[in-house]
Amino acid sequence: MSKLLLIIKREFIAKVRNKSFIVMTFLSPLLFVAIGVFVGFLSNMKADLKIIAIHDETGMFAKEFKSDVEYKYVDFSTINTKILKDSIVKESYEGLLIIPKFTNTKTFQKHIQYVSNDSPGVIFIEDLQDVINKKLTTENYKIAGLDTLKINQAKADVSINLSKASGETALKGLNEIKIGIGGAFGYLIMMFIIIYGNMVMRSVIEEKTSRIIEVIISSVKPFQLMMGKIIGTSLAGILQFLIWAILGMTAMFIMSSVFGVQMGATSGMQDQVIQSAQHEMAGTIQMYIKELWNLPIATILISFLVYFIGGYFLYSSFYASIGAAVDNETDSQQFLLPIIMPLILGVYIGFFTVINDPHGTIATVFSMIPLTSPIVMMMRIPFGVPWWQILISMTILFTTFFGVVWFAAKIYRVGILMYGKKPTWKELYKWLKY
Repeated sequence: MSKLLLIIKREFIAKVRNKSFIVMTFLSPLLFVAIGVFVGFLSNMKADLKIIAIHDETGMFAKEFKSDVEYKYVDFSTINTKILKDSIVKESYEGLLIIPKFTNTKTFQKHIQYVSNDSPGVIFIEDLQDVINKKLTTENYKIAGLDTLKINQAKADVSINLSKASGETALKGLNEIKIGIGGAFGYLIMMFIIIYGNMVMRSVIEEKTSRIIEVIISSVKPFQLMMGKIIGTSLAGILQFLIWAILGMTAMFIMSSVFGVQMGATSGMQDQVIQSAQHEMAGTIQMYIKELWNLPIATILISFLVYFIGGYFLYSSFYASIGAAVDNETDSQQFLLPIIMPLILGVYIGFFTVINDPHGTIATVFSMIPLTSPIVMMMRIPFGVPWWQILISMTILFTTFFGVVWFAAKIYRVGILMYGKKPTWKELYKWLKY
């Protein structure tokens, strides 16, 4: 045990004192903020104005297209289409919409053309089709002798109000917020597993290629060395995460204080209508905050810590055995894909299944499978998961970890002293049988 503690201490101190660890600990939050600001800036940038020429032989549709900040529609129905197409080739216009005359609407629908040098976006074409469909539908109503005004008045616009069985008002979009919270924790687990798992693998490869491992192995057992690397690196990762959490909460507190003061200073200058709108918005925000406080916050935080440790230990065992089996990171690529695929599958299951049916069979099963449970279960917990399911999932996860460690240690024990030969899956299987 004393040797294991020494290895853990050595790995932890080596990671924490590393310059790249210190720099990335404080630089990573700034990079995330910078990326968020940059994405927001790009989303608010105005796109270049694109001119769309319209040749409408019917005279019915040209005025239906409304220009905006991105597209400007110009009616060139009096100009020959050949001249307009030549202008498209010369890039005078972005595209040309040709609407021919028609006598039969069924035939007409298949003869509308859009001419451009580049393939247009799917959403843009759908918008064009919607405009034409609405106008054509209105004309069909008139031909059929139907009163379009009465048809429009007869259209219903239903908005379903949500409420709980207790009589309290329920909020729309709450499930999206829950999957966002669970998805954020699940994604963090996945990223930590990949980042720190690779750190374990690189550490093993570096010691193996420098032949330091031969000296270390003479004093400690391979199993102790592998577990020491896994635990030491995990402690460095937890320390880094705690620093990020403290920095994030501090930044949120400062921002809320600054914006709170600004809101209070400007509210006195607002008129009564704006103030009432602000009060209504504030009431809605308070309802959402109340609902968020009703989430199992303690369960989420404790489960995140447990699943992070269990998932990291499980996958780090794979990473450590791969690092022992290969001589460089290039050779490790063939073994990494089967490890990363379950993580990607967990994210996919979480976002596309849990949000629609968090307690369904698929979500429940994958929250029990140890390779995907750290991500899928974290996405399910905000929706309310029975404690016994969480307990079973955690038990399976850590039981699998101990089993994988036993197999990984056998690969580690043999591979750590193997040099100059690129291993195959067949050889790894042979090492397991030694």
